[in-house]
Amino acid sequence: MTIISTHYVDGGSHSNCSDTRHLPRPPPLVWHAAESPFKGYQRLPIDGYSSSSSSASLLRAGWAFDKSPRIAFPATVARYRDRKINRTVSYVGYNAFADATTRGQIRNAFEPGTNVVGNWDVMEGLLDYTFASLGISAEDGGVGRSIVMTEPVANLGYSRRTMTELLFECYSAPAIAYGIDSLFSYRFNGGRKGLVVSSSHTATHLIPVFDSKPIMSSATRLNWGGSQGVDYLLKILKLKYPTFPAKFTDYQMEEMIQEHCYVSKNFQREISTFLDWSDLKDKDHVIQYPFTEQVIVEKSEEELTRIAERKKESGRRLQEQAAKMRLEKLIRKEQTLEYYKDLQQRLSDQKKKEIKRLLDEDEFKDENQLEKTIHDLEKSIRKARNKDVDGPEHPDEEAEPSYPLLSVADEELDEAGLKEKRHQRLMKSGYDARVRAKAEKELERARVAEEERRNDEYREANLQSWLEDRRSVRQTLLQRIKERDRLKADLGNRKSLASQMRMKTLANLASDQPGKKRRRGLDDDNFGANDDDWGVYRTVAMGEHSEDEEEEDLVAGLKGVEEQLLKYDPTFNESNTLEAQSDWTQSLMHAFLRGPRPFDPDSQQEAHQIHLNVERIRVPEVVFQPSIAGLDQAGIVDIVADITNHGFANAQDRVGILGNIFLTGGNTMFAGFNERLRRELRAVLPVEASIHVRKANDPILDAWKGAAQWAADPESTESFVTREDYQEKGADYMKEHNVVQYVQPEYREAHQ
Repeated sequence: MTIISTHYVDGGSHSNCSDTRHLPRPPPLVWHAAESPFKGYQRLPIDGYSSSSSSASLLRAGWAFDKSPRIAFPATVARYRDRKINRTVSYVGYNAFADATTRGQIRNAFEPGTNVVGNWDVMEGLLDYTFASLGISAEDGGVGRSIVMTEPVANLGYSRRTMTELLFECYSAPAIAYGIDSLFSYRFNGGRKGLVVSSSHTATHLIPVFDSKPIMSSATRLNWGGSQGVDYLLKILKLKYPTFPAKFTDYQMEEMIQEHCYVSKNFQREISTFLDWSDLKDKDHVIQYPFTEQVIVEKSEEELTRIAERKKESGRRLQEQAAKMRLEKLIRKEQTLEYYKDLQQRLSDQKKKEIKRLLDEDEFKDENQLEKTIHDLEKSIRKARNKDVDGPEHPDEEAEPSYPLLSVADEELDEAGLKEKRHQRLMKSGYDARVRAKAEKELERARVAEEERRNDEYREANLQSWLEDRRSVRQTLLQRIKERDRLKADLGNRKSLASQMRMKTLANLASDQPGKKRRRGLDDDNFGANDDDWGVYRTVAMGEHSEDEEEEDLVAGLKGVEEQLLKYDPTFNESNTLEAQSDWTQSLMHAFLRGPRPFDPDSQQEAHQIHLNVERIRVPEVVFQPSIAGLDQAGIVDIVADITNHGFANAQDRVGILGNIFLTGGNTMFAGFNERLRRELRAVLPVEASIHVRKANDPILDAWKGAAQWAADPESTESFVTREDYQEKGADYMKEHNVVQYVQPEYREAHQ
């Protein structure tokens, strides 16, 4: 049994193209997201099982005379109670992904992120399925065959001991042997002296080998493999698309890494130019997730014509109904006006008590309110008549009202008179404010006209100086817009300075002495007596400079300045405007999230797409630079340099190591891995050092093939631990050979 990583392939070409961002583009090449790995019924091959598996961690099994493993499946088991048949059922390997029920009960035999067995119930189920699939069944219920199993480097003694007990006690195996998968692969590819670089599913190991014997004391591990790459891609995609409507799965991440990732020749240089528009359409890979698009039925020309006629007819009827309603409302207003005028005439010859009674019947406080109501009705009726006949709506000049009570002393008025005087004072204040506002508007219009006239004269007199002033004004407006946007963003952060100042202002509103508690009735609250106090609300709501920003539309002012520059400045064109610079074709974030094409948020198809660009080189780069994934370890280049420079004092040994660097494991099958490792080793090692990097013929299956070859070798029989050895010396007993790791001294028995 061997557990290794999967086959990784190249991820696309790198072609250069011209900048054609605004031109129509053909639809992008789309890769569909991987489905569940359920494969259905699989016939067991007779002549051996041979395929390039797409799973990251597989259990492979077969006979020693097979050229390839007969069976290969994930080390997962789904076990649950089926209520229909009232039995506990188990689904092993790919069958565990059959439906939602089985997927929810999946259990893995290994500890997360490692290839150390942690769930022995699942492992026993996997072995049962394996032996049954191979047709192994002895009379006593055992397997009756010797077993060779792979194990991880530095495997725990408890894990090996438990596996030994399981095979001998439960399956009555006559003999067993353990070995490291990367050393089996190295032996199968004819290696005798060199450095084995095994980057597989759970970790990357570097093991020096001399005379076909591993030097485990110099072996080094980098805690990064295929499973960590899957987790890393999953995390960065969740950060990239936090509101993605579909669910990311580990199996889909594995497929993306296999199909689209590659090792960059120069990571720093390529990552800095990866999102350039020149060749982004080739580098950006689109992954399409399942979606349901809203179906819009297209109508024929006749149907569209009928719909337009119906809409036109409906609009005409609505207009008629609205005109009828306006006419009825006008008639009611005229009747009301006639009634109020009649009431006003009747009040002229009535006594004061009768006048009050008549006004109270119609809910009027006094005759002034009645007069104001009549004036408003006349104005409304004139406006409605002009609108019905499509006449111009000329607002009536507001006549200056009279306020007779303001000139009367308070001593001469009763309580009702004083109340009416206060009301007239308030009305007069409002009227004066409107007059001042109107005068200020007239002055502002005159000021703007005069400023435009002076600006034209200045431009005609000195064009270059005028252009410099316009550019300076534009830069000032741009800076203020950026400052406004920054302030808005800061107000959303409670820890920002703007939010803290706002909270401080709120805390100080209650008292003129901050930090001192107020007591009810002991001090007067005169907040609002000063006009400046009302600016506090504006400061609390929008920030310190919101008043100036409200009085001036920065964007409109910027557009006006840019229009002037476009008209008179030959060096200023459309591409220099803020609108053009805010275009999606200029946005680096758009290129990162949506690629070189526009994004339609209403399209379900595009909403269910993810774009792989910088992730294609970022995930494989972790093996060379673990720090980019937060891993506090050295990369494989530094590890190789350390092993060769400090692990071996003999120069001849270093030459032997560097002359045969052997790559195995699925994580080494990224395109460009060999060249990148060779080039970086050349940069850190002496010039005279001879470096030769080679890869296994099949980094995935060569470990199993090497184990089968070793098991079929007659000389390997002495390296097996027999059942008699187990019964005599216990489960910890092992025999050391060329593909096994260090054995405890008390159980060491060398066999070469």
